[in-house]
This record gives sequence, structure tokens and C-alpha cells, in this order.
Amino acid sequence: MTSNTIDAKMLSKMFLAGAKNLESKKEWINELNVFPVPDGDTGTNMTMTIMSAAREVSALEENAGMAALCKAVSSGSLRGARGNSGVILSQLLRGFTKSISGKEQLGIPDMADAFEKAVETAYKAVMKPKEGTILTVAKGGAEKARELANGGMEDMEQFFAQVLEHARYVLSQTPELLPVLKQAGVVDSGGQGLVEVMSGAYDAFLGKEIDYTISEAAQESRSGSKSSGYQAQAEAEIKFGYCTEFIIMLNKTFNIKHEMDFKAYLESIGDSIVCVADEDVVKVHVHTNDPGLAIQKALKYGQLSNLKIDNMRLEHQEKLFKMSEKEKAPQTAAAPAQPPKPVGFLAVSVGDGVNEIFKSLGVDHIIEGGQTMNPSTADILDAVDQVNAETIFILPNNKNIILAANQAAELMTDKNLLVIPTKTIPQGITAVINYVPELSVEDNEMTMMQEIGNVKTGQVTYAVRDTVIDDKEIKQDDYMGIGDAGILSVGQDMLQVTKEMVEAMVDESSELISIYYGSDVKEEDAQRLREELEKAYGNCDIELQYGGQPIYYYVISVE
Repeated sequence: MTSNTIDAKMLSKMFLAGAKNLESKKEWINELNVFPVPDGDTGTNMTMTIMSAAREVSALEENAGMAALCKAVSSGSLRGARGNSGVILSQLLRGFTKSISGKEQLGIPDMADAFEKAVETAYKAVMKPKEGTILTVAKGGAEKARELANGGMEDMEQFFAQVLEHARYVLSQTPELLPVLKQAGVVDSGGQGLVEVMSGAYDAFLGKEIDYTISEAAQESRSGSKSSGYQAQAEAEIKFGYCTEFIIMLNKTFNIKHEMDFKAYLESIGDSIVCVADEDVVKVHVHTNDPGLAIQKALKYGQLSNLKIDNMRLEHQEKLFKMSEKEKAPQTAAAPAQPPKPVGFLAVSVGDGVNEIFKSLGVDHIIEGGQTMNPSTADILDAVDQVNAETIFILPNNKNIILAANQAAELMTDKNLLVIPTKTIPQGITAVINYVPELSVEDNEMTMMQEIGNVKTGQVTYAVRDTVIDDKEIKQDDYMGIGDAGILSVGQDMLQVTKEMVEAMVDESSELISIYYGSDVKEEDAQRLREELEKAYGNCDIELQYGGQPIYYYVISVE
């Protein structure tokens, strides 16, 4: 039997049901990608974002109140946010929970207020909001909620039913707002994901039988997704053996002085410290020889959750052997940490060849990621810990990672993070090349921003379905040359498709063509492409380098 108000227990069930429903539909949502490329990841990104929050919600005590529930939803989704769709979803949840956290019973006016606050928060997080997306679907749902609340509706079941029905209608209209959706014959994938969350929540409200069990996060294989990925790049000598991570659910006595004291204490017992405050929680990461000391200190500030301790020495058996005699000796004071350098670089990259290029250019740390592997906000914050610098330039190198990087920069309190909004690997390489140590941080930021605007990027991959985009008929398994603004060439001959893509990118001002060939391309085929381009563009320098990137046979830049 349904009710006309909602308490924390019901809202918790609705949220978990929404998360589970999204998870069950993620592969289908991935396939709604406008471009028929083999890397659609909207469903995956939104699922990983909401599941980060769902795990925190499922860990709450059964009688947890609304404030605790809201904190778990907001903090969990914020740290787990990945991809543009995931970041927007986290902001919707953040706004929604902020509106209701002080209430224990929610009526229809409260829900309408929360929907509106969710939309307001999400729109503010996006620099250039685009209609026909998840934002439009959220706004449509909020407008319907307000209409019903102002009309005096008192039946909560009818309220949810009509809001959901209207959200589905708005979703069906997204192709009319974004022509590229209409031409591809799909609705917006992010909007579809949001509707699935709302649909699952409505089922829970109706009392349908739902499995609310939330499984633990699967260990991701890519470097950078977990702290252990970073440990693999540790220095040969491990001074502090235990990688310790946990979240402090803060009590009311915690203030800025406590935060500074806690950071200073962590520095006295270890290194590789991340201490990021987010409203009522603090995410903590430290390498130490005595995790108990960090835990005891943290307990003075609140309750702990998500505790994780890894023995890094056991993960590096060869180093353990070399250090065994040293470990048997009495513990001595740790050597003082090296002072941070003024500026460092953090880049998101994929492909062993591309990774080596970034390292050779002076990038301090690489997060393995890109299409299909968008690092989360928490992943980026963890990676920042690996760069011992006062100011760190972050190169997302993918348009779907920029929002998560910006969110990380907002959350970081003890380092200056500057996001250079690079959308492609070539833009990231150009940004690093144009860094001049003698210039100020501000001048370098301005120079890099200007120079990445001069880079055109094209990428060659294959189609996973039949469709029509940009008036080009595409068949499954066709090769496609995709430029910064759309598809430039299509065909069944990879070399020809690549040449046509480059032709569409080169103009009279072009001076340099850089080719990065992927893991599925033979070197002799890449050499042949280079020779063909040298014949066609004698006025341009042609550079060929092994990138090793998956999915994309060629990534080519023109400057």
C-alpha cells in the first residue's frame, strides 16, 4: 500500500531500485550512442556513478535518517562520477539531496522543490548546457512536478506516475532538439539512463518485488582505477608499506583547524596523502607503516566507512625480499618527504606508445583511460596524490572526462589543480610541448589553451551498426574517419577512408600532420599511409609514431 509521503526508509529503497534498474539496462543504453562506434559508454558511466552511491546507501544502518541517506547519495555519486553523463547524474543527485536533507517526511511540494534544485545544480555544473540531453529530460520532469504540486495534487502515486510519463515524453522528443539524434534514429542515451533510474524508483514506491542487494565494486583492470593500480608504479624502495584508505563520516565538532591538524598528523606518519573534504565526509588515502595510528586519529572526528588496507610489500615480492632485513630491524623515523616542485602534469592516456610519448615529454603521472574507460572523480584525485607538485595541470584528453576533472579540481583543497580542456590525445601532446618552465603558471595556462585550439584531430575506427549520420550512409563494419565535429569519411578501405579524412582536415595553413597508429595496425601499413600523405601534402611535415591505442586504428592530428 502506497503513501502520500515518503520517509528515509522508502527513499532509500527507491534509490537502490533506481540504481539496480539502470545497471540492468546499461548495455542497451551504451548502444544508443549517436556514432556507431565500438566504445559507447554512457550506460556504463552512469551505472558506475550511481553504484558508487548505492554501495554507501546499502551500508547505512537500517534506521538511518534522511540526513545520513542524503549524505551517502551525494558523496558517493560525487566521488564515483565518471564521464559527462555520470558527472551530470551526480550533480542532479547532489541538488536533489541538498533540498531534502533537513526533512524526515517528504510530500509532493518537497519533491517538486527537490526536482527543481537538482536541475538547477546540474545546469550550473555544465559550462555550455545543450538541450536534447539528460539535462532536458531532468528539466521536463521537474517542470511537471512543479505543475502538479502547484495544482494541489495530493496522491503521491499519481504524482510519480505523471512525472515519469512526462519524462518519457520529453525523452522521446530529444531527437527533435538534436538533429544528430534524429538522423541516427536514437534518443539521448543519458536521458534514457535517467528515465531508467526514475522508473526503478517508481517500481519500489509501488511495492514491487525488487532485489535491493548491492554487490561490491568489481576490481578494474585498467591502471588508475584503484589505488593498487598506482602502487604498481611505486618507487623501487617502499618506505611505507600499507596503502590505507577510508572515509570519515564527520561529526559536528570538525572544523578547518581539525582538518589542518589531521593532515599534519598524516604527514608525520606517512606519505602519498590525499585528504579531501566534501561537505560532511573526508576521503583519506595515506601510505604508512602503522594504519592503526591513522585510524585511531580519524575516529576522533567521526565514524569510518569504506576501510581498505593493502600491503604494498606483498604486492611487490621482489622488493619484499630486498627489504626483508631492513624490516626486521627496529623502525626508525621516516626520511623527510621531498619538497614539492612548482608544477607537475597529470594526463589521461591509453596505449603504451602514447603513454611513452607523454612520459618523454615530462608528464609526471598517467591515468590509463579514455573511451570506454573514463576515470572517475575519485580516480583523478587518487592520481593527483602521485604528483608531488604545488600546481598540477590535468590533461583529460577526452571530452567525456573534462567534467570529472573539473569536479576533482573543485574538491581538492591542498593542491592547485588546473584543467586544460584537451579533448584528444594530440591536443594533450600539444599542450605539454608548449609548456615553458620559465613562464608563470597563468601565462602557461593561457598559452596551452590557445595552442590546443589550433589542433585538428581525426580518428579512424569501425561501425558497429547501420545508420545515417551527417548525410553519410554507414553500414556495419565500415571504416569511419571521425573529426572534431563529425564524420568526415566512410568506406570499406581503411587506407582510402584515412586519406579522405586527412584531406578534409588539411587546408592552406596546415604545416604538420602527426600519425599515431594503433595496436591493430601493422607498421608496414602505417608506413604506407605516411608515404601516401607525403606525396599528397609536400608542404607539410609528416610524423609517424606508434600509439598502441585500442579501438582506433589511427589518431591523426593536423596543425
